[in-house]
Amino acid sequence: MNFWLPASTAFFASALEAVEALTVVLAVGVTWGWRSALGGAALGIAAVALVVAVLGPAIVATVPLGAVRLVVGVFLLLFGMAWLRKAVQRYGGVRALRDENANFARSVASLGAAQRAGQRGALLTAFKSVTLELLEIAIVVVTVGGSAAGGFVPATLGAFAAIALVVAAGAALRAPLARVPENALGFGVGVMLVSYGTFWSGEGLGIAWWRDDLAIVYLSAAYALAGLACSYALRASSRTAAAG
Repeated sequence: MNFWLPASTAFFASALEAVEALTVVLAVGVTWGWRSALGGAALGIAAVALVVAVLGPAIVATVPLGAVRLVVGVFLLLFGMAWLRKAVQRYGGVRALRDENANFARSVASLGAAQRAGQRGALLTAFKSVTLELLEIAIVVVTVGGSAAGGFVPATLGAFAAIALVVAAGAALRAPLARVPENALGFGVGVMLVSYGTFWSGEGLGIAWWRDDLAIVYLSAAYALAGLACSYALRASSRTAAAG
């Protein structure tokens, strides 16, 4: 439990972020050339690695676990609710479902127009995309891993495994990973993050959860059912409004 929950949460969250970064890097490579795309990606990886290397050990060494559980829990709740809200809206028909092929086509069109206009910035585009997505991955690893003793190792391993898998698939296919079930993963990750946030917020407030760590399992089930119910209600409301 103490290994697989943080590892799986970090893995799926990191996979989603890595797929989004890959789409932009591929678009830059196809439009402007692979030198700029890979150079920008490499600089983004180096920048985030430097930030994590400098700040990570300091945070781990100086912040007591008990003091940060409430803060981490609240942050995870807010972060997870944002993911879950978007997923519920997508399944409820309020927001368009994610489509990496469509995102890739839009990116290629935008970059192509910029290139024809004589604008530069291919390397910067790849750099910004990779940096932002990797920073989000780092936040997930720190919050999920830092919420439990010994959680950093499984969360970090899960994140690295996801990034390696996405990069390997992108290098082999040189095409957007459109078959990755991003919408389902987004819903699942939102549920996991909110469940973690609830659990650690409760721990920080002194709540003794029934069955200890197993609380994350039944909290996840409750949030998943609530999310599905909200999605169904939104879709039903949209159909009623369209029929009226």
